[in-house]
Amino acid sequence: MNSEEAIPLTSRTERRITTLQQHVLQEQHRFPGASGQFSWLMSGITLAAKMIQAQVRRAGLTDLLGEHGETNVQGEVQQKLDVYANEVLGECLSHRESIGILASEENEKPALMHHESPNANYAVIFDPLDGSSNIDVNVSVGTTFSILHRPHGEDWNNPEKWIQQPGSRQVAAGYVLYGSSTMLVYSAGNGVHGFTLDPTIGAFVLSHESIRMPEQGKYYSLNEANSEQFPEVYRQYIDHLRQGQLNHPYSSRYIGSMVADFHRTLLKGGIFLYPPTESHPDGKLRLLYEANPVAFLAEQAGGTAIDGERRVLDIEPEGIHQRTPLVVGSRVEMDAFTEMLKTGNSVTA
Repeated sequence: MNSEEAIPLTSRTERRITTLQQHVLQEQHRFPGASGQFSWLMSGITLAAKMIQAQVRRAGLTDLLGEHGETNVQGEVQQKLDVYANEVLGECLSHRESIGILASEENEKPALMHHESPNANYAVIFDPLDGSSNIDVNVSVGTTFSILHRPHGEDWNNPEKWIQQPGSRQVAAGYVLYGSSTMLVYSAGNGVHGFTLDPTIGAFVLSHESIRMPEQGKYYSLNEANSEQFPEVYRQYIDHLRQGQLNHPYSSRYIGSMVADFHRTLLKGGIFLYPPTESHPDGKLRLLYEANPVAFLAEQAGGTAIDGERRVLDIEPEGIHQRTPLVVGSRVEMDAFTEMLKTGNSVTA
C-alpha cells in the first residue's frame, strides 16, 4: 500500500466543500415547488462578480483606473470601473428570464427586462461598485444587491412599483467584497452566509456559515471629518464610546467603502454610522441600493439598522434614488444609541 492510499479520505480535506450554487439549491428545498429560478438568478450575480473582481485585481495594469469623464444620475463623477461593473451586471442578469426589472445606482431609470413574461418574478437592484473612488489607492470596494418579488395586481406594469418596496419585502440581499480575497455574503431570510472565491476552482466556497454579529464590538466607524455637521446626539454618542461608557473605550476604524466598513462590523461587531449633515440633511447613502441590503443582512445576523429614527426596513420608498442616513451595528451599541435618541442622556451597558 502506498502512502497516498493509506490516508483516509476524511483527512485529505478539512471540511466538506459547499459552493454557493449548492447552498442556494439547498435553500430552495425549504420551499415546496421551488422552480430553480432563484439559483439561476444568483448564478448571474456570481458570474458578474467573478468578472468584476478579475478587473479590480488588474486595474493598475489596464486602462480601468481613474475617472470615466461623465457624471451619473447622482451627480457623481463616474469611475471607469463603475461603468465596467454596471455593464457587466446588466449583461449577466439581462438573460435571466426570471428578472423583470433591473435598477442600478448608476442609471436614472429602471431597465425593463422580461417584466411582461409570466416567468419574471423578480426585480434586482444593485450598486455595481461601492467605494469605487478607492480603486486608485488599492482599497477594498464592493458590489451590493437586493432582490424583490414582482408586485401584485396592476402594479406589475409599473417599473417603479417593482423597485419602490420597503426593505422588509426583500427576498434576498447581499454584497461582494473585493479585498485581500473576494467574498460574497448573502441572506435569503435564513441567516447570513459568506462565500470566498477560490481562484483554483473558480467557485465561491462556503467559508463563513451562519454569521452572527457579536453582541458588542470594539470599534466605531464613521467619517469624523464631518463631525461638526453632525446632529448633536451623534457627537455625544461618539464621545461616550471614546470615554468607555459602554464597558470599554472604543477605537475608530473607517475605510470609506461602505461594504468594507459594514463587513468588519458584521464580523467583529461595533457600529457603523453615516449620519445626516448640514450639507446632506437626508444622508448620502441610497436607501434601495445600499441601506436596505445592509439592514437586511444586519437583522438576519442579530444586529439592528435604523435611519436615526426608525427601522430602515420599514421605510416606504418615495423615489428610486432616495437617500437616507444609516446607523447599523451590534445590539449593545445600537441599544445605547437608540436610548440616547430618546433621552439625550449618557447611557451605559
